[in-house]
Amino acid sequence: MKRLLSLLLVSILGGAITLGAYKLYFEKPVENPNVLLTGYSPNTVKTNLVSTANSGEALPNVDLTAAAESTINTVVHVKNTAVAKSSSSSLLEFLYGFGGAQERERIGTGSGVIISPDGYIVTNNHVIQDAKEISITLNDNREFKAKLIGSDLNTDIALIKIEAGSNLPYITFADSDNTRIGEWVLAVGNPYNLNSTVTAGIISAKARSLGDQTTIQSFIQTDAAVNPGNSGGALVNTRGELIGINTAITSQTGSYIGYSFAVPSNIARKVVEDLIEFGNVQRAILGVTGGEVNSKVAEQYGLNETEGFYVDSVEPGSGAQKAGLLTGDVIVKLDEIKISKFADLSGYLNTKRPNDIVTVTIDRKGSLKKLPVTLSKNELVRYNLFGLELKNLNPDDFKSGKIKVKEGVLVGKVNRPDLLQYGAIAPGYIITAVNGQKVANVEDISKIVENVNPNEPVVLELLNLNGVVEKLRFYNK
Repeated sequence: MKRLLSLLLVSILGGAITLGAYKLYFEKPVENPNVLLTGYSPNTVKTNLVSTANSGEALPNVDLTAAAESTINTVVHVKNTAVAKSSSSSLLEFLYGFGGAQERERIGTGSGVIISPDGYIVTNNHVIQDAKEISITLNDNREFKAKLIGSDLNTDIALIKIEAGSNLPYITFADSDNTRIGEWVLAVGNPYNLNSTVTAGIISAKARSLGDQTTIQSFIQTDAAVNPGNSGGALVNTRGELIGINTAITSQTGSYIGYSFAVPSNIARKVVEDLIEFGNVQRAILGVTGGEVNSKVAEQYGLNETEGFYVDSVEPGSGAQKAGLLTGDVIVKLDEIKISKFADLSGYLNTKRPNDIVTVTIDRKGSLKKLPVTLSKNELVRYNLFGLELKNLNPDDFKSGKIKVKEGVLVGKVNRPDLLQYGAIAPGYIITAVNGQKVANVEDISKIVENVNPNEPVVLELLNLNGVVEKLRFYNK
């Protein structure tokens, strides 16, 4: 027994000596518990510090609470109930043609902004697209059915209305042309159905183009976090005034990764006013075609400018032609708005109507000139479809007898070598119907094509150069 106790004491003593030696010579003291948890000891790096303690100057304190509190009550939750068709692949359908497409209810959600006390709400077109029913939930949880007043595919803006009395909280429009890069902004909406979510950031760019030439290309870019469900919500300044409608993000995952884009309030306001007054959007154009100026273009054409919009052709009968714009002119300003790229030009024109007069500042061979241009109606609007450049017919064409139909859309350039090679279509053809529906302008075609199921064809009915009716089939895929 004594021998056993002796061995036990020796073991305890040996362990104590070993532990003490390890503590003394090997283990370093742990001052930051996080280092132990991560197994990583960070390096300490000294940085330059400019102290303001004794300079009499303080860093600016931006208070966004008032803007947030005034905005959340004007932003609503939008629920879109639509009917989606899905194809059936049953054995009966395969053998006998039974079955067919099945209809299923599809629910989509987004945001909207109350812009008047009597219930007008602006949102994105893609939020309410194909809606069978639109439901609105206010910030105080009251729910209403909404009526679609009108929408515009090109700007992705839609106007809806609820009947909730005449004392609703509403937002006021600011002049988005006066916004500045670096200015603080708030994005208010309902991402992932999280109602009344407010995020903050700054304006990181203006007149941003996202590459799709069929839609508005003059977005306000911000780094305020925007996610699915924010679409149609408000982008506001520090005074709580509307400067944009949150519309898109650039993402590889479908979620926010640093940049978001909003339709400027000046464009949204103009679209809303047109929809209320006319029932559609009144588009105005200068009547010129061309491209952005850069150093390569400047060198090629011997230009003095490295920014602006280079005019390579002027539409006959347009306001630009009547005002004296010429091929080779470089547009550097519209009124007091600097034109550095095409997005600046198109963005400003999207706030104007036909017959508005704008002062166009051009650089003509080194000399600056100001020309008052009366904007043209949308008879000159161009539209790209499956590689075809379409153009609205000029009413004078009908009167002169050159066109043998009462309405239609002219095929201009054909940017499809395969179609030209096989003689399927050529410049000068006139589209009179799409999928059996008569068309009078490019907007008619745009609306029809937009609502065609991707699995279904788009059939163009055309008059060829000999006045013979032909049909051409395309697929959206």
